[in-house]
Amino acid sequence: MRVEPYGVGSILHATKRGTRGMDIVRDTPDWNRFPKLLFYLNDTFFDTNWQQTVALLNPFERPADWPAREPLARILAWTLLPNHFHLLLEEIREGGISKLMQRVCGSMSAYSNAKYHERGSIFQGAYRSRTVSEDSHLRYLTFYIQVKNVLEMYPGGLKRALDRFDEAWEWAMHYKFSSLPAFIAHANSPITEPELLWDLYPDMDAFKQEARELLAAHIAHHAGDDPFALLALES
Repeated sequence: MRVEPYGVGSILHATKRGTRGMDIVRDTPDWNRFPKLLFYLNDTFFDTNWQQTVALLNPFERPADWPAREPLARILAWTLLPNHFHLLLEEIREGGISKLMQRVCGSMSAYSNAKYHERGSIFQGAYRSRTVSEDSHLRYLTFYIQVKNVLEMYPGGLKRALDRFDEAWEWAMHYKFSSLPAFIAHANSPITEPELLWDLYPDMDAFKQEARELLAAHIAHHAGDDPFALLALES
């Protein structure tokens, strides 16, 4: 377990990986369910039958009889990959991040076990986190969570993405399981509140150029001497 102490106002990079490196999402419904978890479970109000309750509603629509939404934590950025996910979170109420992570991971395990007739947690131990204390760290994690991790899914991997960066960037704009497309478009999102990150990157062309440079540096440091490795919670 790697969870540092933090309080209200703290920003954390949190990640959770599948047990023994196994996938935590296996088919399209599994993938599509994850963004809904980040929306419906990030609330002080909790309907234990939320999935059935919202089944006939539009995406991210709240039932009329639910109380006003009060998020447990502020989600700044996120990305889902087959065997793990990354979140950039701000603690806005005592214990909010812990409760959100407990709900999301518990729901994913229960759903997966029921669907695939298995037992136990689908995750490898407790979630890992790192507190963000400097703007330079926050800038790096804005890239790392939303760009580096998305481009890991690009056909051919990170090196090919760097070689064909403009093409890979356009591909990343259509990756549905990350906050990156909404971040780049400065679009409203039901899941994220990225204003703090937008303040760091008011110019998205400059962000793209910095992302290209950081990706090159990440690949060059992959052997283990990356100065941001601890911040990125790299294995």
